[in-house]
Amino acid sequence: MMKTIYHISRLLLGITFVFSGFVKGQDPLGTMFKIEDYLIAYGWDWALPFALVLAILLCTAEFTIGAGLILNYQTKLMHWLVLLFMLFFTAITFYDALYNPIADCGCFGDAIKLTNWQTFYKNIVLLALVALLFYSSHKANMPSRRKTTLFIATAIVFAGFSIWSYVHLPVIDFLPWKKGNSISSLNPQSSEYFVKYRNKTTGEEKEFPANNFPYNDSVWMSQWEFVNSRTVNHSSSIDYHLMITDTAGNDVSAYYLNYPDFLFIATIYNLQSAPDKALKKLSRFIENAELEGYTCIILTSALLEDIDNFAQKYSISAQIFNADDIILKMMVRANPGLMLIKNGIVIDKWNVKSLPDYSRIAKKYLNLTDS
Repeated sequence: MMKTIYHISRLLLGITFVFSGFVKGQDPLGTMFKIEDYLIAYGWDWALPFALVLAILLCTAEFTIGAGLILNYQTKLMHWLVLLFMLFFTAITFYDALYNPIADCGCFGDAIKLTNWQTFYKNIVLLALVALLFYSSHKANMPSRRKTTLFIATAIVFAGFSIWSYVHLPVIDFLPWKKGNSISSLNPQSSEYFVKYRNKTTGEEKEFPANNFPYNDSVWMSQWEFVNSRTVNHSSSIDYHLMITDTAGNDVSAYYLNYPDFLFIATIYNLQSAPDKALKKLSRFIENAELEGYTCIILTSALLEDIDNFAQKYSISAQIFNADDIILKMMVRANPGLMLIKNGIVIDKWNVKSLPDYSRIAKKYLNLTDS
């Protein structure tokens, strides 16, 4: 009986850890964003530069511990590791549930969304399984060379897989902008949109509803400059609606999200951190696409001055629009990223770091042949 309890507890914990580690590890950038949220919420801004490394290490550790439990490898070590893991994260989720510094813990990435209280209760159940693991465990087993090799290989391969996913894109896209989905049908009704302007003389900043500011007052517009836009979601679930605004703050979303022909949308949620090599690659791609007559636009959350400098430095001829950085981070898990849509349907998307040549994409999707 005790042996059965032990194996059930071991396998349930192992499967949970493997699943949790996989869904986060295959999307290291998304996990990095969540870790950044935690670091900012807890006042640990000094650790922000290490967020990506922490994301990969965390997911690799979680996946490997789960694999160790399933393999029944180094039982004493695995039991103590899973206990320490669960005690640490149960304490954090209890604090989150009480004070709500983070909307959701992201314990299962974007695959399964849980509230902070749901996450805490889930962790209590897992802690109970850990207790059963200790209570019902038999004498520690001696690891075989085969299991040791498999365990180490699992850690190395999964870490490599997570790095590969960072350079490319997540293997499984759990967000609405995955291939084949319609982005024009995302419901915008539960959100409010705001634009912020800065007085060119005094530096004063004011925020207005996107549909209610003096954009038709030429005198006012000459005295104020666009800063950014933001989206406020009022629904109980996440609103993934994309709002695209021009430099005057006008909403041009409907035009582009329902564009009848092929449309390349480049996303740059942070111009400052985007690699120079990738931006040059994006510039060449856009140039080739526009030479073939295809429309390209760039979406970023940057300030107007930074946008102008970027366009000049990289000789960008495509139109550049503003969008919420949170939405841009979800559209393509890359900085910069590229998406191909037609009639609001996502055809494909790429991390510009690993973007194929334009000729290959054109031949595959645009019915063109190599020149």
